Amino acid sequence: MGQKWDKHDFCRSKQAALRGDIIWLRHQKFLNYYNYFTEIEDAFIRRRGKNLLLSPLDWALMEGWQDRGIPLHIVLRAIESVFDGFDKQPNQNRTIKSLFYCREEVEAQFAEWSASQVGSHEKNGDGVDNAVSRETVAEHIKQAIDSLKAIGEQSLREDLDRAVGRLEELLANLGDDFEYIDRTLYDIESFIDRALLSNADREHLKKLKKDVASQLKLYKSAMDAEAYKNTFDLMMLKRLRADLSVPRLGLFYL
Repeated sequence: MGQKWDKHDFCRSKQAALRGDIIWLRHQKFLNYYNYFTEIEDAFIRRRGKNLLLSPLDWALMEGWQDRGIPLHIVLRAIESVFDGFDKQPNQNRTIKSLFYCREEVEAQFAEWSASQVGSHEKNGDGVDNAVSRETVAEHIKQAIDSLKAIGEQSLREDLDRAVGRLEELLANLGDDFEYIDRTLYDIESFIDRALLSNADREHLKKLKKDVASQLKLYKSAMDAEAYKNTFDLMMLKRLRADLSVPRLGLFYL
């Protein structure tokens, strides 16, 4: 016979599930913060063609977009559209120095997108395209596993092997619930992020911290402690990922 549960067991189970949901939501909030800001910054710097650190006002603008729920793909598309139009202008003596130059286009595209979403079910709750196939996702996970195995940083080997093990388990039991798959991938990516910030080569970390602190020096006084720490960690992770060729895992990167 199976185990019998009384009402107290049920309540405890329900409370544990609720705590798990709260932890997951906090985790998602950090991940969304990290991905949203990084992708916008990368797109802007890539199109501008010069390494220009975004100002605190630019970060405040991005935070406002995020708080209002403007999807990342809308902001990225608006940035591309603005630079495409700017590049066609005959006078190239001027340059786009601030993300504020893209603000009107972001607002216009968000308004257009919002109108198109009425009654639309093109995307699921995580913004994952329903046309994504299990085969495509499986190949994405296999490539991530190969990339992680190829990283030669010995101080991270144990952490990366654990991440590989979790990816292999996910791959072996891959289903069609892409929302669950995406959550799991971001959970593994978050684990890798923590390992990068804590267990990467100490000399490497020391050098990167010095470089990032130098880059943020001019802006530190204009940022509160939490914003500065988030920005600092984000920039550290960006550099570490690039230096070590750490793959992105979320289905957004398909």
